[in-house]
Amino acid sequence: MASAAPHPRTVGVIPARLASSRFPEKVLANGTGKPLIVHVLEQARQARSLDAIVVAADHPRIVAAVEAAGGTAILTREDHPNGTSRLAEVATKVAADVFVNIQGDEPEIEPEVIDAAVDLLHASPWADVATVATPFGADEDPANPNLVKVVLGLGGRALYFSRAPIPLHRDAAKVASGGAPARATPLRHVGLYVYRTSFLPTFVSWPPSALEETESLEQLRVLEHGHGIAVAVREVTSQGIDTPEQYAAFLARWKSAGRQ
Repeated sequence: MASAAPHPRTVGVIPARLASSRFPEKVLANGTGKPLIVHVLEQARQARSLDAIVVAADHPRIVAAVEAAGGTAILTREDHPNGTSRLAEVATKVAADVFVNIQGDEPEIEPEVIDAAVDLLHASPWADVATVATPFGADEDPANPNLVKVVLGLGGRALYFSRAPIPLHRDAAKVASGGAPARATPLRHVGLYVYRTSFLPTFVSWPPSALEETESLEQLRVLEHGHGIAVAVREVTSQGIDTPEQYAAFLARWKSAGRQ
């Protein structure tokens, strides 16, 4: 009997910057008694698909906070333009077949969402990247440019990402008045990325593309160069924390749940 193929080593990377324009030093905010970045780390630890997790930090204070919680952190360069670039530096220091970019400001990220994206990349040999999308919630406005939208092909391949409402239903008024329902459901993109290690050096070597700069969405660089992004559709309720008000809401949820 032939032996099973080896499991691809999968490492989660949580890029973390100390500076933040709308919420300075948010990754170290500790209203719960532990830094925000540690909450993210603890959620990621619950994902069955990750063999290891590394926080990619730009400041020794973040490294110290992570190590105090028993985690692993690497001090990376300060001049990275984005989290993917910071992850690519980690990929030169840590051995893995697949790297998962987990946002450092999502303390409630669902572990099963991480697993869904990793599983999809393993099942999609045509894709170099996998990510996640979710149907819009009742309180979310697809017209909000801060909520990124994605449209998919029949096989779950990303066709386009945009800050504009896509797909635009030409007969939306007719649907709203009781006509035939829209067949294409708008999907909100969830900013979790899974990369094949072999693709990372190629991706970061490309300069920002025209559509990427127009929409301010780096995943469009992948599509413009003709590479595939697989998208897992899941119910996702967690969101990133960008402002003190959003952090206060997280604190309220945390306390109401009686967590420690």
